[in-house]
Amino acid sequence: MASTDAQADYLVDRRRLRRRVSFWRIIAFLAAIIAIVAIGLKLNGGASLRLGGPHIARVTIKGLIVGDEATLKQIRAAGEAATATAVIFAIDSPGGTTTGSDRIYQEIRLVAAKKPAVAVVGTVAASGAYIAALGTDQIVANGNSLVGSIGVLFQYPNVSKLLDMVGVKLEEVKSSPLKASPNGFEPTTPEARAALAALVTDSYVWFKDLVKDRRHMTDAELAIVSDGRVFTARMGLPLKLVDRLGGEREAIAWLESEKSIAKGLPVQDYKAEPSLGRFGFLGASAEIADWSGLPDIARMLRRSQGTADARMLDGLVAIWHGGE
Repeated sequence: MASTDAQADYLVDRRRLRRRVSFWRIIAFLAAIIAIVAIGLKLNGGASLRLGGPHIARVTIKGLIVGDEATLKQIRAAGEAATATAVIFAIDSPGGTTTGSDRIYQEIRLVAAKKPAVAVVGTVAASGAYIAALGTDQIVANGNSLVGSIGVLFQYPNVSKLLDMVGVKLEEVKSSPLKASPNGFEPTTPEARAALAALVTDSYVWFKDLVKDRRHMTDAELAIVSDGRVFTARMGLPLKLVDRLGGEREAIAWLESEKSIAKGLPVQDYKAEPSLGRFGFLGASAEIADWSGLPDIARMLRRSQGTADARMLDGLVAIWHGGE
């Protein structure tokens, strides 16, 4: 009899243990699913979950502007959201490629055609970042924010003298003298330099025309601000580079008073989450360090990445190299 009771107790304990194990297996499975979904959203530019109801959307544009799909996706999401009554573009960037900046500008213009759009400048909105700001209806910047740097740049390293010193010469056969010129392995010919100057001039004229049209400037007013320098927002206000001094609070006040946006609406982030595909080795390593709980290492890698990326952008760039 005792043996039978012991066996029954054993079976009961086994069933309880099975139930506990099954419970924790289900919990672990659900946690794994949630983690996979979260990582998937993060890697794919992360459409954040948002509550319904009227609100003001905030899209953050920062760092080097390359016209990446993650940022474009967030701009489109803000423009298409039926409950987003207006969009604030929080811009903090020294610029980037002219093509990428143009893509961002065009997307912002599409948003501005549907609902009020205002740019709020952080530390800097120069060159390509200023192009992005031009897409909005109003540019708001703190007094010490830097704006402007209206100009275009084409940079390339030339190591021809170094190769001469070590006795190395690059041999090539090409279809015409200007094919793949300049290549950095030989002195730049006057013809190649003239061809590059034509490219820079064409984009520069486009940039200036954009500023003139969007900021309603005369030729004389444009000439003052289009020599490549940056201005503080205080300096830029009378020069028509910005519309008012302040930050997000002033931008919201403008939306409420000038665009009839309801008072007291919440501001919801449509911030583009960084994806590993957008970055090179340093950027990807910084993201991994962040996820691993190593913020100091992530910051160090991002600083290194910012220094490197500014010199590794291909093609024509509209970027401010401050402090270099």
